[in-house]
Amino acid sequence: MATVYNWVISSMIEYPTTPDNLTDVVFQVNWRRNATEIVDDKTYFTDTFGALSVPAPDPADFIPYADLTEDDVIAWLNAGLDVPTIDASLQESINLLINPTQVSLPLPWVTPN
Repeated sequence: MATVYNWVISSMIEYPTTPDNLTDVVFQVNWRRNATEIVDDKTYFTDTFGALSVPAPDPADFIPYADLTEDDVIAWLNAGLDVPTIDASLQESINLLINPTQVSLPLPWVTPN
């Protein structure tokens, strides 16, 4: 199965008012991006997180906070972040979970219970 990527909006930080008399203007989006892949009925999952600074809005096309949708904010993330690089890093992590290059073995002198 192909890797599936998803955005998770953790929170948004707003200015209560701006000099343009706009209210609740988002200036930062805290996000997570996760990746899931199923191989041989085993699910592999990884994620990363960050924050996107949102530029000041144009009052002519400002969307009031209460009217923002998840799709609006995801569009900001897709426009403001290097999504292919984020996804490539997540895929690399998934690949290492599927085919690890390092393992931690139990100590040879410890007997399992």
